[in-house]
Amino acid sequence: MSSSNRRLQRLIESRCGGTKDVKKYTAELASLLKRVGDDSSVKREERLLKALADSIRLKILRMLAEREMCVCELMIALGLTQPNASHHLGMLERAGIIKRRKEGKWSFYSLAKAEILKIVEQLSLGLER
Repeated sequence: MSSSNRRLQRLIESRCGGTKDVKKYTAELASLLKRVGDDSSVKREERLLKALADSIRLKILRMLAEREMCVCELMIALGLTQPNASHHLGMLERAGIIKRRKEGKWSFYSLAKAEILKIVEQLSLGLER
């Protein structure tokens, strides 16, 4: 018996009085994993959370919640270089959080869905204690 199976056996015995076997319990755990999310949805959520996990990107979101903005406006307001601004905007765009509109040489950004900032704020409120 492998060490993880021994560990699982000890858990079963301590919680269930030894009424389940390791193979059956392992199959139940695999089934649970399948129900909670497929790899593509988990990857999409991971991309979203990574895009939100940066103070500059959160500031960009707050600014875009006020109005559509050109890249150069965001660069000036946040003190970013063009490559740095493009990096942050690209992450937000790939995650589907913001959208870009081209007008000649200019790129303008806005929130893809206005609700995103409310969701971020709700997450933050849930962590305050």
